[in-house]
Amino acid sequence: MIRLRRWWQRGLTLALVASLALTLAAAARIWADPALSPYRDAAVDEVEAAVNRHLATLAPDTIPARMTARLAESPRNWIALDALDALATERGQTLPLDLRAALDAARAEDTGFFANAANCAACAYDPAVCALSNVFLCHAPIALTPIGDVAAITRAAIDYMAGEDVDRIDVTLAIVGLGATVTVVATGGTSLVAKAGASGLKLARNMGRLSPRLNAMLARAATDGVDWIALRRAGSVDDIAASLRADAFAPVVRIAADLERVRVATDTTTALHLLPLVDDATDATRLARAAETLGPRVIARAEVLGKARLLRATVRITGTAYALTAGMVGLLLSAALLIGNALQSRLFAALRRAAVATAA
Repeated sequence: MIRLRRWWQRGLTLALVASLALTLAAAARIWADPALSPYRDAAVDEVEAAVNRHLATLAPDTIPARMTARLAESPRNWIALDALDALATERGQTLPLDLRAALDAARAEDTGFFANAANCAACAYDPAVCALSNVFLCHAPIALTPIGDVAAITRAAIDYMAGEDVDRIDVTLAIVGLGATVTVVATGGTSLVAKAGASGLKLARNMGRLSPRLNAMLARAATDGVDWIALRRAGSVDDIAASLRADAFAPVVRIAADLERVRVATDTTTALHLLPLVDDATDATRLARAAETLGPRVIARAEVLGKARLLRATVRITGTAYALTAGMVGLLLSAALLIGNALQSRLFAALRRAAVATAA
């Protein structure tokens, strides 16, 4: 019996060592080879199926509650409101009469000639007060020009040399918008996509539609990736590119390129509307995947499902991840059995000693 127990303990120890070795090996392979990532892009039909499963679990009051919250905003986001209204129709859900009346009244108030004219005038002066539905009519001619990017970089360099505060985020997006990221991206096509996306990012930032984490990333890129002394002397786009540290701008370029993917798959106002969901480059890539799969329907899905469920629908766990998980489970089970066996042996030994002492 004692010999059998010893062999059992040795077997558990061997299983523990083997599980640990396999787990570490699988983790090392995932770390070293991006092709072995624990996640993969979900196929189009997989994204659709996952989103539909989530929609099927919605409570009946989810859409009305979301529309009520959107109606209370100022300015009202008609991109979201119209998408939610369409989703309710798609699902055969009749909105409460008081909500429908409030929606119609708000639409009449916001779409009148004088209301649009007043909003457009304010928007042209300050993009922060722009309504998404008319921002590109009223502000885009000012915001989306290379002249504005050049002026932003020049103004920032002068302020820096004078010891004044510099709007580093504005500078970062102006640099990407000018295409001075040729040292970051590998191909001209990617560069052009990033330039287009950067213009949208810059306008979204002026509208206050960037998340705090994305704002912080842009600030770090401007702080860590720009030689401000060299930038002050820059006389061309090539000089601007030479003043940059490429790796600091790489995440910004990726996000800008993915934002352009969202815009192409939907439209410009949709891309602006969805930007607050993006905290980092991974979020941007997954959002672009969702937009390319769902098209304009992505708006309503984002409204009712939230960021986490929407973006999670665009990825799947790979076989490598399952293998790693199985190895970790085996490791934990082996360790638990080994510890339990050791405790059992100690308990039996203590009981035997107590029995011997009692008999004596």
